[in-house]
Amino acid sequence: MFDFGSMMKFKGAWDKFNANHPKFMPFMQAVGREAIMDGTIIEIKVTSPAGKEYNTNMKITQSDLELFAQLRTMM
Repeated sequence: MFDFGSMMKFKGAWDKFNANHPKFMPFMQAVGREAIMDGTIIEIKVTSPAGKEYNTNMKITQSDLELFAQLRTMM
């Protein structure tokens, strides 16, 4: 069942996220259009306020692309 109240709450939080990080969505859209394909490697680095670093990477597979396509149809 669709919960309109939860959806509106999410939209408010999403709008605030976009206002706080205005470069993030254009970056993700450009990457999605131009770089995400079978064999693409995505690397992520997170640095905590204390300076500890966390790093990982993943290689995009065809099944990942199929999942992303399904997610796009849901949005």
